[in-house]
Amino acid sequence: MTKAELVTAIAEKAGLNKSQSKNALEAFIESVTVALKADKEVRLVGFGSFVPVKRAAGTARNPRTGETVKRPASKTARFRAGEGLKGALN
Repeated sequence: MTKAELVTAIAEKAGLNKSQSKNALEAFIESVTVALKADKEVRLVGFGSFVPVKRAAGTARNPRTGETVKRPASKTARFRAGEGLKGALN
């Protein structure tokens, strides 16, 4: 599902026009991003959690050449599916 398809689905299910649903989706994405940048977990009960994760610096290997390169420390996010979502999928 693309972002445009998600906007359309939100508009249909929530009874909003596409502009309103696009604004709501963008506000959600921005809010989650700000929280993750501040190292806060975002929990949506029954759906799942977005968790900030810090990856330490280390070494990696180029698969083509076999050369070892340094990988800088970085931050990323992980999603953990909640029980409601797991139940809906299985």
